[in-house]
Amino acid sequence: MMIPPKISATIPVIGIAAFSGTGKTTLIEKLLPLLAGKGLRTGVVKASHHRIEPDPPGKDSYRLRHAGASQLVLSMPGRSLCYTEYPNGYERQLQEQLQLLNQDQLDLILVEGFREAPIAKIELHRSDYDKPFLFTEDPHIIAIAWDGNPGINLPGHLAELDINSPEHIASFIENYCHEK
Repeated sequence: MMIPPKISATIPVIGIAAFSGTGKTTLIEKLLPLLAGKGLRTGVVKASHHRIEPDPPGKDSYRLRHAGASQLVLSMPGRSLCYTEYPNGYERQLQEQLQLLNQDQLDLILVEGFREAPIAKIELHRSDYDKPFLFTEDPHIIAIAWDGNPGINLPGHLAELDINSPEHIASFIENYCHEK
């Protein structure tokens, strides 16, 4: 197994790790306003396995990207988008994605995807979703958020969280950020 490169960031980075369909995006969507209410400015890196074309063909930004711009910042009132184009077949790395964020304007980064990355992670697990646990193989998991312990003796370093209580998970994340 290839050892992933060390991840470097100036602020805490926490992954939300689970198999597809467990509710990672839904949980992050609920966590963001709760974390903002605690005064935490949160960035998100979300990996997708699908190619998404964000621009309609013919728009200026589409034309410039397809003309060969390696990076393009589309600046508009209230929002900026940064497009970074990679060569076909390029394997994106979490470290590169983290560098796209202005960490000086953030307190925390949540990561969805990049499950193999050596970052602190909260594992999500649902009892009615027949998938194996990740914490048994991933030493970077710091907590497990689930809908009830099925009788497993968890290692002492793992916090146990209620997957159906985003407030509980947000408080855990807030405490983690203050410790770091």
